[in-house]
Amino acid sequence: MASKQAPHERRKGEAALCDFAEYVERQQALRYPNKADQSQTATTAAAAAAAGAGASSTTVSPTNDAPDQVEHHAELDDILDSLNLSEPGPRIRLRDLLLSAPNDDGSLQRLADIVSERLDEGHGESVFDIGFENHGESMKLTKDDWEVAYKRLSQAAAKIGADCQLLLTKNLGGHLDGTPTRDGDVSGKVMIRRRPSAAEEVIETRIAVVGNVDAGKSSMLGVLVKGDLDDGRGCARVNLFRHKHEIETGRTSSVGMEIMGFDSHGQTVLSDTPGRKLSWEEIGKRSAKVITFTDLAGHERYLRTTVFGLLSSSPNYCLLMVAANNGLIGMSKEHLGIALALNVPIMVVITKIDICPPNILEQTITQITRILKSPGARKIPIFIKSREECINTATQFVSQRICPIFQVSNVTGENLDLVRAFLNILPHHGRYDADAPFEFHVNDTFSVPHVGTVVSGIVKSGVIHAGDEVYLGPDGLGKFTTTAIRSIERKRIGVPAASAGQSASFALKRVKRKDVRKGMVVLSKTAESGPPKVYREFVAEGIFLSVLNPLPRVLLFTTTTAF
Repeated sequence: MASKQAPHERRKGEAALCDFAEYVERQQALRYPNKADQSQTATTAAAAAAAGAGASSTTVSPTNDAPDQVEHHAELDDILDSLNLSEPGPRIRLRDLLLSAPNDDGSLQRLADIVSERLDEGHGESVFDIGFENHGESMKLTKDDWEVAYKRLSQAAAKIGADCQLLLTKNLGGHLDGTPTRDGDVSGKVMIRRRPSAAEEVIETRIAVVGNVDAGKSSMLGVLVKGDLDDGRGCARVNLFRHKHEIETGRTSSVGMEIMGFDSHGQTVLSDTPGRKLSWEEIGKRSAKVITFTDLAGHERYLRTTVFGLLSSSPNYCLLMVAANNGLIGMSKEHLGIALALNVPIMVVITKIDICPPNILEQTITQITRILKSPGARKIPIFIKSREECINTATQFVSQRICPIFQVSNVTGENLDLVRAFLNILPHHGRYDADAPFEFHVNDTFSVPHVGTVVSGIVKSGVIHAGDEVYLGPDGLGKFTTTAIRSIERKRIGVPAASAGQSASFALKRVKRKDVRKGMVVLSKTAESGPPKVYREFVAEGIFLSVLNPLPRVLLFTTTTAF
């Protein structure tokens, strides 16, 4: 256990913070000398006026002492910019914009611009905190102020084609109210999501589902997507299987795909008819955000297929399923190690809590906590048991140190609403450059009647449009073939273009399926440069996963390989 911080150590840390604050102030004076001069002149004038008003006739004059020479560090500029300390002009407080008069169109437009900027940063969605300024200062809102602020925010969102969903409130009352604060100020979190005007604007988040065999991966995905509970015998997972032997054995042996949609109001897109599962086209057309699940095999016989699915799908998050009555055993540790090596944020779902004895469940929780806190993982496990914990954890999940843990039952439906709420507000994770040259990785190939050869995969960078000429390769001889994009589909919906970070399928012209294989790339064709150059020797960094420890150990090496 870490020892309590001694008083002298605490004072030493406070002194260091004060020194840093003074240093930042001096740097600001160097960056904006006019402001510093104006501030000093105003201070001197105020002091002189105060001195003249008193009985004493002491004259206050500015000092002629030369200021201390402070060295300017250019690398500190980025830190000051990220802390919003470098803005030369005053900012308008959010409270003034939220509580502006109903006929103040200028304030409404400024608020709409702020919301639009946040939506662009969040790739189409953002969580807005009503009750706090950008720097964290409380707005001191009352209940009446809250009603005015929420209505004003909804108007600003509607102005830019977005909708609001109230997630959590404090000191307001109602079923969405969380733990009250001591100050009594009213605040809340609001999800703002842009309404997509076309299928290519739908927000996409990819989640890889891993875990040991019989952990309930396919069953849980079936329950989440279809909306109906499982009967305890696996009826919810039948629609996810791709082969006959998977239905007979109940075990996934291939890379399965399933999608779950949320509309702009944060509601799950489900069929109005009980028991009916919506098609991908219906989900895509009615959704503003789509969660793409990659259902991977849990048996050790199919580990190679699972690794391929993890690498090829480029997941934004990893969902680790653990059966409550079995614990973290078998391939679960291998899957956890691979996810850690890929540096993907991890969520844990403990299933089958309805049939697990309490003492066994406690052992499973202790084991998972111990492994996540071990030096190989260095995660902070957070058990989600309430809506407030769910929302606070989801909004802070940009930190990869956090590992949320859910305890659910696919038969009784316990805590499944928390999982849906978490997936709804899960922030976008991943960096993609839409301005870079186009690059697409082929994960699967198809031959569609009356269409031709179709390849599916992930757009790594750039933007591609239907009709563009591209390079496809390399083949066995290291050559690239010139072809063109006949059409583009996303979630089985035709779109005119696909951009970085999106999964898509391309129909290619003048290409036979036997000439295309998994692992090929599709690159943009430009008039300035010829076909890409292929190398047969390369320097690589590899990762070895050791199975001797509870968690795989990562070893890096550099080698040169010829083929």
